[in-house]
Amino acid sequence: MKKPLLGLLVVVTFNTGTTDGLAHDALPDDGYSSDDALTSDLHYGNGLAWVPAVEAATAFFAELQPDVVAFQEIFYSGDCAMIPPEAHAGFVCESWADGDPTVANAITGMGYQVACNQAKPDKCLAVRRAFGTFRGCDSDLCLDHLAGARVPDCGGGSRIGRGIVDLVGGGEITVVNVHGSSGLSLDDMSCRVRQFDQVFVDLGDGAGEPAANGAVNIILGDLNTDPVRLADGDTSAARFSEFVGEDKAFDFINETGRLAPPTYAIFNIDHVVSDAFTGSCEVPGVTEGMPPVLDAIYFDHKPIVCRLGGDRPD
Repeated sequence: MKKPLLGLLVVVTFNTGTTDGLAHDALPDDGYSSDDALTSDLHYGNGLAWVPAVEAATAFFAELQPDVVAFQEIFYSGDCAMIPPEAHAGFVCESWADGDPTVANAITGMGYQVACNQAKPDKCLAVRRAFGTFRGCDSDLCLDHLAGARVPDCGGGSRIGRGIVDLVGGGEITVVNVHGSSGLSLDDMSCRVRQFDQVFVDLGDGAGEPAANGAVNIILGDLNTDPVRLADGDTSAARFSEFVGEDKAFDFINETGRLAPPTYAIFNIDHVVSDAFTGSCEVPGVTEGMPPVLDAIYFDHKPIVCRLGGDRPD
């Protein structure tokens, strides 16, 4: 049974990465070339680092002012020291200095606090300070702060991160950032199954509880699978659907199914889920009347913007 719904909060999940597999040299010329894409791939992990894209994302968040944001594939500026100077031009490392805000801090602005996954500074949550703050985080940036654990043989660091947001007006919300392993191999699917089990069964951090262990939970991120379209062929999609859907404890906030607005190519692999809220979502660049974050061929995902209703949690 859904809880009574009042109030409003705005949440965003945005995989801000890029790829060299897009038509970067296609007309019209947008300034981001295949050479830039190669530089991004070799030195920036394809995370958000190209200056015009950073500026566009900054303008997007300044206008929207969401309460909670989940980032995946956002470049961590602290890595600039390891990137050769010849790869700096046009990217954030060209002007970045030690002590400057990270990309996640810069694009959300001074009114936000950022906390990141364990050993994954490219996967972070941000919260608007006027809405709440991350429990245990006393600065603008808290690396390795979100509770999580590495899944063996599925890459380094934690792809699932849990933060508790203490609300300004009292109460709390548990927020879970998800970035499922990419790929269609059996091993890739197996990794995602275990990552989704971290969300709903046991986070693996020693506490014996799922990531979504709060009285009120919001789960959002890039699942790297489509739980509805791919449920018959991807074991990880089927596993996620065991916990999320109509008449289950958790349900999708965003549209799902074959007619849902796509966030990645023709699929909607980015999702917002909750056990307490309902609402409506838009996809910039897809939803009518909502322009893309950036006109240039750069981002390979589109963000989801959801407006949620719900009582302030006790």
